[in-house]
Amino acid sequence: MAQLLAIESSCDETAVAIVRGSEGEPLQILASEIASQIPLHREHGGVVPELASRNHALRLRGLVEAALRQADVSMAQIDGFAATIGPGLASSLLIGSTAAKAMACALQKPFLAINHLEGHLCSPFLTVGSVPPHVALIVSGGHTMLLDVLGIGQYRMLGSTRDDAAGEAFDKVGKMLGLPYPGGPEVEKAARMGNPRAFDFPRSMVHGDELDFSFSGLKTSVLYTLQRMHGNFPLDDIAASFQQAVIDVLVKKACLAVEQSRHQILAISGGVSLNRALRLALEEASAKNNFTLAVAAPEVCADNAVMIGFAGLLRFQRGMSSLLEEDIHPNLPLATSQDSPHQLLKTR
Repeated sequence: MAQLLAIESSCDETAVAIVRGSEGEPLQILASEIASQIPLHREHGGVVPELASRNHALRLRGLVEAALRQADVSMAQIDGFAATIGPGLASSLLIGSTAAKAMACALQKPFLAINHLEGHLCSPFLTVGSVPPHVALIVSGGHTMLLDVLGIGQYRMLGSTRDDAAGEAFDKVGKMLGLPYPGGPEVEKAARMGNPRAFDFPRSMVHGDELDFSFSGLKTSVLYTLQRMHGNFPLDDIAASFQQAVIDVLVKKACLAVEQSRHQILAISGGVSLNRALRLALEEASAKNNFTLAVAAPEVCADNAVMIGFAGLLRFQRGMSSLLEEDIHPNLPLATSQDSPHQLLKTR
């Protein structure tokens, strides 16, 4: 049974985890440490890359030491080191990946370069210990995509956003409404008190068999609505109507992807998957359309190192590792060419 130390530093959260497991058995989370930077960036209304990377550098060593204490293991007992190499902010990715490489080099242990999106994709299956065939819906601040998944590393892109990701749209609308950063959770809070049918905001690209997403038109529609109201607007109703428009699009396309792929499982992951209204809508859709819904536990929906450790462990168990020369890839796609031996992700 292998033990991995994993680091996630793709954006504004520094995370370290120590995980243990064998394929097909529930993942054992020995330690999980996360240092959020939300208070640091809130006054700027968004993530400032220079501040993020500086804070990663300041916090990472302490988090590694805390994780080792929490897991009650020594560094010598770690079998491998995993880190996110992309996608994300280059200056932030460098901090975590360099630290993991340094520890792997010093201890002569394997290094595993992990795609941040693959971590999200794996997160609904921590209690299973393997990744079964399914349709994956990844919904986060920077990404909205549907994938046909056959197993770890076997992905085919079905659809992705052509402009704003769903989480990005949530944050931007939150800013329009004068809500604190990050706007997504604040919009959800306000939406609970509002009428989701008060405003008929557009649902883009919902006709036909198209599986790509577009949320820029919805965001612009909210902006024009607010401008017409000259600052005197029903915040809760706008938040609820906007949220419902996003949910309607996500649910419709997810159900269509399941139908087209003929898989029996839909898995949702990423920060936006924490949205309660979205989860409820997908639960209702799964019951109506006779497929199983797999959701990530709340503690591994936002950026965390447990999901990176799990993805790394699944590869480690297959005898895979990465070169220490492997560079970061700020725009690393999830479905990549099988010809690259260093990017461990491949298409069907």
